Amino acid sequence: MRVLALTLLLILPLVSGCGLRPAARASADPGPAPAAKKSSSSSSSSKKSSSSEAPRAGRVFEGKASYYSDRLAGRSTASGEPYDPKKLTAAHLTLKFGTRIRVTRLDTGASVVVRVNDRGPYGGRGRIVDLSRRAAEKLDMIRAGVVDVRVEVLDP
Repeated sequence: MRVLALTLLLILPLVSGCGLRPAARASADPGPAPAAKKSSSSSSSSKKSSSSEAPRAGRVFEGKASYYSDRLAGRSTASGEPYDPKKLTAAHLTLKFGTRIRVTRLDTGASVVVRVNDRGPYGGRGRIVDLSRRAAEKLDMIRAGVVDVRVEVLDP
């Protein structure tokens, strides 16, 4: 009898979770970073998926840009390719990999065309794009670290 009771006590916690379904989560659209502003040329009726969205040429975002640390060189990006600080690449939370975007620094007008190959930036603070070192150099933002930018989708 004791063996049966002990066996039930050991098995009960294992079996108790088997029949339960996890609570349904509302699928939230990550969209641009929270403080990012969309220009009037974008439409709120666009259909988006939770992992990446089909970019539309001409879509525009405004927010902050930062750039990758050199320590990340060689590490895999979300697309699987290694991060190369010498390439003109960027991270965006929702745009599909391979999307070309123009990033324009709002205070100087300097711009650079980059290819999205990673996910991010994470952590909010109004950042909408992370740039490779070379892209950041073209925008002359190395010293500042974070600058206000406009991001325009050029093509998927």
